[in-house]
Amino acid sequence: MVEEASTIHAVVRALEGPEALVEVEQGGCGRCHEKGGCGGQHLTQMFCSSAKTYRVDNILGAKVGERVTVAIAAGSVRRSANLAYGIPLVAVIAGALLGMPFGGDGGAMLGAGGGLLLSFLYLRFRVRGGSGNSGERPYIVSRS
Repeated sequence: MVEEASTIHAVVRALEGPEALVEVEQGGCGRCHEKGGCGGQHLTQMFCSSAKTYRVDNILGAKVGERVTVAIAAGSVRRSANLAYGIPLVAVIAGALLGMPFGGDGGAMLGAGGGLLLSFLYLRFRVRGGSGNSGERPYIVSRS
């Protein structure tokens, strides 16, 4: 089964070089009511009542105030979630295993905390550094 790109409707609020700041009209991917949808929109409505603004690639040259459809590559949300949850989990376990021989339970706790801190620093560097696949970034696919 081939995954399709997820899309959501938004309004362009500002332009910054080749990128646009868009305000999404709803949370989640918009597939909450489709078969296989995760229902994430319900969570975003519960925790975030205000509109959200995101930076996307403006490959179509949309202008401020235009309604657009934004897409993100198939599987990129899953891969991002795996990184955001998987790396800290592995780092905590590895830190605990490495710390235990040096200080028993206390060493395991310190090692786990150190592993968690290192994983957060790594993920922050990875996000801020602009590293990663540019094909994974959200982009405007149509203008209304």
